[in-house]
Amino acid sequence: MSNILYVLLDGAEDDPNPLMDGKKPIEVAEMPYLESRAPHRLKTTGRGYTQLFLNEFFTGHPPEIPRAALEALGLGLPIQDPKRTAYRLSPARVGDGMVRWCYDTDPIKDELEERVMSHMDMLAAYNPSIKFFIEGRAVLTMESDDVPDLPAPPVDAPFKEVPGDLGRLVMTVASEMDGVTGYPWGCGKFGKQYDPFPELCPMTAVSDSPTSMGICASLGMETHVIDDLEERFPIAQEALERGNVFLHIDEVDEYSHQKDPFKKKAVLEEADRLMEKYFPDVENIVYFVDHGTSCVTGEHILMDVPIWTSIDTGLPDGSMIELKKVIQTLSQHKR
Repeated sequence: MSNILYVLLDGAEDDPNPLMDGKKPIEVAEMPYLESRAPHRLKTTGRGYTQLFLNEFFTGHPPEIPRAALEALGLGLPIQDPKRTAYRLSPARVGDGMVRWCYDTDPIKDELEERVMSHMDMLAAYNPSIKFFIEGRAVLTMESDDVPDLPAPPVDAPFKEVPGDLGRLVMTVASEMDGVTGYPWGCGKFGKQYDPFPELCPMTAVSDSPTSMGICASLGMETHVIDDLEERFPIAQEALERGNVFLHIDEVDEYSHQKDPFKKKAVLEEADRLMEKYFPDVENIVYFVDHGTSCVTGEHILMDVPIWTSIDTGLPDGSMIELKKVIQTLSQHKR
């Protein structure tokens, strides 16, 4: 089979961790499938966020669509009407002049969702649509021309007031939850998208992340948003019979933001077990990483990132491939 399985280990690179004797989780994780099936080791240049990396990886161009608008598309929210603007709402604690991003929000996510929904009448005049996803995050679209420039996670930042009725909703929720609210960022309208590399087509994308699914949907790919990690694998397995597949392991990044290197190690090992179970005979496989995410600081790391693959490009191990040339280089040498 000549189809290629692309596996994104989101944020798998890391800082050396003192809780792991100065090693990174990816260095101590036991991943025998990856070691045996992807022996060729290359690298490319990472990007600060997943959507920046994936758009250039798949098209050769940085995105011109803001993150919230891509995520709205990935979640099936109305956004392509030029009257509508998208807002990514992330759990954060506001107070003392700061926005402090909240991770590991499982104990409060249900209440946060309920509080936001209870005040959606404040936005009724703007015909709002909203969907929640991982850990109380949400994407909101509405008929508005307000595109505020607001701080983005994961780095805590000085507080900036959110304008208009959306700002009133944000601060009302904060007043009811001891400062915790859904704080908007990545705001904007749907815009221009580039064509994907023809070598990718057809492709099916499987993830729990509306960010990556928004990129893939904007490129005309078949998309499956699947929350449960193991449930993604049989869907990807079946799709690989029909064309190329993008399989996203977003949990690796999530546990990094929680500063939990042991959960990160465990999910890397679980993903490796599932790869062995569902793809024992895959011929063309590409593991890649979009950026580092530090289990020490919880922040993204801009760095060179690894590509592990079964495809022998003829390049020496450790060779750097320009990000916009990765797909074409690998496709030219697939089995």
